[in-house]
Amino acid sequence: MSKKKNKAKNESEAKVKIGVVDTMFARYDMGAAARAELAECPGHGTTFEVVSQTVPGFKDLAVAAKNMIEQDGASIVVALGMPGPEPIDKQCAHEASLGIMAAQLMTSTPILEVFVHEDESDDPKVLESIFKNRSRDHARNAYWMLFDPDQLALRAGKGVRQGFANAGPLDVN
Repeated sequence: MSKKKNKAKNESEAKVKIGVVDTMFARYDMGAAARAELAECPGHGTTFEVVSQTVPGFKDLAVAAKNMIEQDGASIVVALGMPGPEPIDKQCAHEASLGIMAAQLMTSTPILEVFVHEDESDDPKVLESIFKNRSRDHARNAYWMLFDPDQLALRAGKGVRQGFANAGPLDVN
């Protein structure tokens, strides 16, 4: 291997990897929104890189995230999906969530579950906003968890939400 190729390989291996796994089933390109947010973070392309994969549905997220961690070396993964509105969809989302939690425990690596339930709004514009904001906000949270955890601490107890407007801190007056 030439010195130039070896240097490029070593630089690539030295970068932190943030995984983004999304689904075909979602009615919005959540992965693109997450990747766009990460592209705006300091160090994108130099300090960290994004590894990405799309799977059929949210029940496939856990294994894809686990593989990103074990095979691609991701330090954190953002797992994005959309459960449908029916009771069976909610049951499957719960089971998918359990799978994501199990993958976190098996790998000792954070996997941020980002689900937007199709019935969170009947208004397509509101639903689009939820998709975009939740996807981007959790991607930024993943970045902060790795590179600037004080940003999360500054927001502790403030009722910060991803997707909808912040709830704000508890008013005890």
